[in-house]
Amino acid sequence: MKSHEDPFSGLHIVNSTPQDMSIIFELFNKAIDYQKKNGFELWPQFSEQLIQTEVLEKRHWKILDGNKTACVFSVLHNDPVIWGHERDQEPSVYLHRIAINPLFKGKGMMKLIRQWAMEYGKQNNRKYVRMNTWGNNERLRNYYIDCGFNYIGQQYLQGTEGLPGHYGGSVLSLFQIDICV
Repeated sequence: MKSHEDPFSGLHIVNSTPQDMSIIFELFNKAIDYQKKNGFELWPQFSEQLIQTEVLEKRHWKILDGNKTACVFSVLHNDPVIWGHERDQEPSVYLHRIAINPLFKGKGMMKLIRQWAMEYGKQNNRKYVRMNTWGNNERLRNYYIDCGFNYIGQQYLQGTEGLPGHYGGSVLSLFQIDICV
């Protein structure tokens, strides 16, 4: 009988460090290049201060394959502007700024993040894992559904105080997974 090898063996999710700033922004730039190439809405140049704050507050993570960074992402515990004040009262893990190293595309990074976020959510007494993406990117929407996220619907953002500038007037697709505690 064949044994099934863990597709994530050898990968580790750890907090990003201040020394990771150059690779984080390199992956953001590669993500923007991919968005341009495929005609998708573009990420902005994220503020270095925003990312430094996430790193220092231990809300920024990286997936390592040995010493190679496969992916980076951010975690929030509140996101009232995108999810609304009522929904934001539900304890959740919010995933943001997921940038996959092109060498690791197609290797299940999003499924690993989902698995990690559900465990992280359990450990932090959260009820949901939530995320959003551009509302008109049907390909990405279907990808997140294929990764096990439930599509909640679309939301048009008007009041974007506290969010990076690229959110102004955006239509977003919202996703959620229930965490079984």
